[in-house]
Amino acid sequence: MHIHTPREILTDLWRRAGGEPVELAAAKLTGEEPQLPSSFRVAAAAQASIAAAGIAAADIWRARSGEGQEVAVDMRHAVIECRSERYLRVDGKPPPPAWDPTAGIYRTGDGRYVRLHTNFAHHRAAVCKVLNCAQERDAIQTALMQWQGEAFETAAYAGGAVVAMMRSHQEWCAHPQARALAELPPFTIEKIGEAPPKPWPAGNRPLAGIRVLDLSRVIAGPVAGRALAAHGADVMLISSQELPTIPWLVIDTGRGKLTSFVELKGEAGRATLRQLLQQADIFSQGYRPRSIGALGFSPEQAAEINPGIVYVSLSAYGHVGPWADRRGFDSLVQTATGFNHAEGQAAEIEGPKELPAQMLDHATGYLMAFGAMMAKARQAREGGSWLVRVSLAQTGRWLWNLGRVSHGLETEDLKADDVLPFIEEQASGFGPLHGVSHSAKLSKTPAVWARPAMPLGSHKAEWPARS
Repeated sequence: MHIHTPREILTDLWRRAGGEPVELAAAKLTGEEPQLPSSFRVAAAAQASIAAAGIAAADIWRARSGEGQEVAVDMRHAVIECRSERYLRVDGKPPPPAWDPTAGIYRTGDGRYVRLHTNFAHHRAAVCKVLNCAQERDAIQTALMQWQGEAFETAAYAGGAVVAMMRSHQEWCAHPQARALAELPPFTIEKIGEAPPKPWPAGNRPLAGIRVLDLSRVIAGPVAGRALAAHGADVMLISSQELPTIPWLVIDTGRGKLTSFVELKGEAGRATLRQLLQQADIFSQGYRPRSIGALGFSPEQAAEINPGIVYVSLSAYGHVGPWADRRGFDSLVQTATGFNHAEGQAAEIEGPKELPAQMLDHATGYLMAFGAMMAKARQAREGGSWLVRVSLAQTGRWLWNLGRVSHGLETEDLKADDVLPFIEEQASGFGPLHGVSHSAKLSKTPAVWARPAMPLGSHKAEWPARS
């Protein structure tokens, strides 16, 4: 089997998005695999997905200014950026524990493994309601011994919890959801309506004057917004005081963004969002399809409100198949689709082993930003409203198909000194931040987060004037 080089992986992504081959000549990829202990090509996936987004930004700059530029992405820097939440320091302090004490791996009565995602209190309560037990690790484990793995997974999901049973890759491939995704590429870009081309606004950066509504949480969607902000977009993160958050991730992915509260449960809030959408260029969201449609903001509804919109839709398990509406997070998709099983086998341990980064999340975020920019460039050239679709499961399938690294788990993990060259200091609404800089280095329009990370809801729900 031919193992594709990072440049070949990048070329394939670029071709799938309809990019012109000439832009690839400006890409400079440095570094070698492996960078992290894994049997999967996490570093190549990091480099290729970040480089694709960087080249899309350079391609837009050429369209806007006529000026070409080099895009350099170092593999180590890229894979460190795909663990950016680990390396963030606020006022010199490291992150708190990433997981709730009840989160993680459990056994079921039939000898299967299940993973529970309980970082949000309502998800933790939902698990324990299904199990009829106290919200404590030992009580959960005792209760799970009365269940079969797949029956619990189904019942927990129906009860509003987010869990996954560990499957081997072979088991996943035989699953109806995997079969539904089997024909799909890593991302799709499709025209969903007619509209005249929108000319590029004035500006001195690839996405200057481009307005992005970011309705997403946790990692993948927020990373996409952060990447668009790095190239100059006005990114407005829309959240609600009602929604639970993971504060550390809010800070790390909030660099470069405006942040506003809009309550979408009420008509006044929906009217505010419609107003923002009318003046936006990109609408990026991670809600489940039916729930965002019920609020009046499905792709088709958004294209009616603002013909010419680029709508980016993120899901856990894809937009088709029996699990299309199923909630999920990176760790759960890794568990359900075979990564934890395969990594455990490679490590010669009996149970699951995680990838050494939330790689499905981060790579999906960069593929979202890439798709958004490629669709926006097409809109500017030929008009239309556009829909970009990505999912954690599809990114997982793409990563799986990149091949494996023999003895990859023998790689030593990166040390603090390895990370230091890629850390930059910024002011923020939380105190001084030390965070990972953006790894796509553009020679004429360097990536920069011009706005500091701020507490949620710090800004009015209105767009800044275009310069």
